[in-house]
Amino acid sequence: MKRHQVKERHLREYGLLISGSLIIALAFNLFLNPNGIAPGGVSGLSTIIEYKFGIEAAFTQWSLNIPLFIAGVIILGKRFGVKTATGSIILPMFVYLTRNLQPLTHQLLLAAVYGGLSVGIGLGLVFRGKASTGGTDLAAQIIHKFTGISLGVSVLVMDGLVVFTSGIVFGLENAMFALISLFITSKTIDMVQLGLNYSKLAYIISDKQEEISRAILSDLDRGVTILDGVGGYTREKRQVLMVVFQQKETTKLKEIVKLIDPLAFVIVTNTNEVLGEGFKNH
Repeated sequence: MKRHQVKERHLREYGLLISGSLIIALAFNLFLNPNGIAPGGVSGLSTIIEYKFGIEAAFTQWSLNIPLFIAGVIILGKRFGVKTATGSIILPMFVYLTRNLQPLTHQLLLAAVYGGLSVGIGLGLVFRGKASTGGTDLAAQIIHKFTGISLGVSVLVMDGLVVFTSGIVFGLENAMFALISLFITSKTIDMVQLGLNYSKLAYIISDKQEEISRAILSDLDRGVTILDGVGGYTREKRQVLMVVFQQKETTKLKEIVKLIDPLAFVIVTNTNEVLGEGFKNH
């Protein structure tokens, strides 16, 4: 990769990190923190500490993120890099700079939905920039190294403890809204990273696979990949057609197969991201 391309890539990634961190900070101060919604992580813990002890949320986030980053570098190595350090510092900074903004709502459901949506968009942008905001991500990797517990379980346990604690501090209703927000955040992250343009993947098993293949190539204008398969019961060798196509083409594909071989065995499933000719560029 040429030097100017590397520079452009780094600028783009840092731009995503900064913009994503700003969106997360706005979500924190406009929706979550003023309403006592603590959906896990360091930010959720800072909400609880600010409510109980009056310590500014940004200071708590700095005091947890920076030591976690240092511990991560010492224990797990230097692979976290500058971007993780930047995220660990810049997110609390944005939280501090936007702390005096007036919350947009005091209805818990609206705060949980829009807060979770905004945090998910922000984190999705940060992850697309190949970066991290530190916090529980680093803590989970440290726990994984010493205990062997999977990263997913580690994050789930830590977020669960924060939500449980928020239930004690703010009440069970707030904890339930925190769970809603956490769920929305996870789904929004997937949406930002994978996009909304879902494609379809079909596997077709038929005795008339040659005719079906030609029809798909000519009528649907989609490529066909032929896979070798073996029947589990008969042990006979069979060829399986694999086709990737747009969601709107589902009915047409099924009609093509049905017209040629009504007894064909067809599996159609969703696929989140397809890269290559006729779909999304790499």
